Amino acid sequence: MKILVTGAAGFIGFHVTKVLLAKEHNVVGLDNINDYYDIALKYDRLTTLGIPKEKAEILNKPVNSTVFANNFKFVRMNLEDRELLPTLFENEKFDVVCNLAAQAGVRYSLENPETYIDSNIVGFLNILECSRNHKIKHLVYASSSSVYGLNKKTPFETSDSVDRPISLYAASKKSNELMAHTYSHLYSIPTTGLRFFTVYGPWGRPDMAMFLFTDAIIKGNPIKVFNNGDMERDFTYIDDITEGVIRIIEKKKETTSKSDLYKIYNIGNNNSVKLLDFIKAIEKSLGIKAKMQMLPMQPGDVKKTWANVDGLINEYGYSPNTSVATGIGNFVDWYKQYYKIKPS
Repeated sequence: MKILVTGAAGFIGFHVTKVLLAKEHNVVGLDNINDYYDIALKYDRLTTLGIPKEKAEILNKPVNSTVFANNFKFVRMNLEDRELLPTLFENEKFDVVCNLAAQAGVRYSLENPETYIDSNIVGFLNILECSRNHKIKHLVYASSSSVYGLNKKTPFETSDSVDRPISLYAASKKSNELMAHTYSHLYSIPTTGLRFFTVYGPWGRPDMAMFLFTDAIIKGNPIKVFNNGDMERDFTYIDDITEGVIRIIEKKKETTSKSDLYKIYNIGNNNSVKLLDFIKAIEKSLGIKAKMQMLPMQPGDVKKTWANVDGLINEYGYSPNTSVATGIGNFVDWYKQYYKIKPS
């Protein structure tokens, strides 16, 4: 199967690409390698996939992996490019598109709204247009738990109302779902949206809680604990997320009616963990006590997230089973190795 993975230098995209290649799929990875966070981490992810930095930096020209030979190409490209993206689709003849590229971050969207419109709205429209014009068999794309906004009922279910987003990031992801529904209805494109919950693990994003907490605790700095610690998250380990995404990519999309063309699923751990318990698990793994700076709730944040993932369990056999203790231990081990932290 030939698969386009956008956001291939990102956290989830990197892991999905790596597993697809291990399963001997033919993959083209796309990323614009923006500077939302440390680009060195993005280049290092690509290096492990056989794309050295000097090749990854080249704009708009697919380059072959030195590790996976003809099974993996990478191209640095913007999704917003209305000329080059269609050319890529025409040249590569993809079977499936897995769109994981997006401008991420709730708080960042408060100060940089234009970036979210360019990447998450204009870029996604281009993905939809290319999928329509090049007869893509299945478009799998990233949505977010942020779409639930002010929803107070837990666990969150895909049947819940998502009409009250509280950040532009969330609004852009809700827009993606509406756009995908429209294209599925008008052009019979099979689309599957995945509402990701809080994902963590090795190679994770530096702006996420797992990374921020570990980095601060090791350096002896205080960690910022919002809403005075009275928060809960459906923390989901990256291997569980990747396994779910791969199952959806590999399973032939059965469409017996118009409604089957468009699907939305929660993808999370099926559990909610108290933030303070998560911090305690990090402390235990590091063997260091955290210094906590208690702060009020931030604009755009929600108090609790919890995914009902019955849809993926029933239809795809999805089975998130990595404990928080195991997942945190794996991240801490990776962090110490990556940043060459010597044992104390």
